Amino acid sequence: MSQTTAREFQRKFGAFQHQAQREPVEITRHGRRQLVLMSADHYDWLVAAARRTARTVDAAPVVLEAVRRAG
Repeated sequence: MSQTTAREFQRKFGAFQHQAQREPVEITRHGRRQLVLMSADHYDWLVAAARRTARTVDAAPVVLEAVRRAG
């Protein structure tokens, strides 16, 4: 996952929009993670995977990593 500052994200929104189609982009503010920009397809996949998973131990590794990073 790539990372950028909020200021750089504002300046180069179009470029990060295209990049987010390939991989999620972390957006930081004052050195702290604030947002993650990702494609709608990626988001839909994560939501569907979370709904299919009744228990955390059954989750796919990528879902566990997303949850870990969100916490």
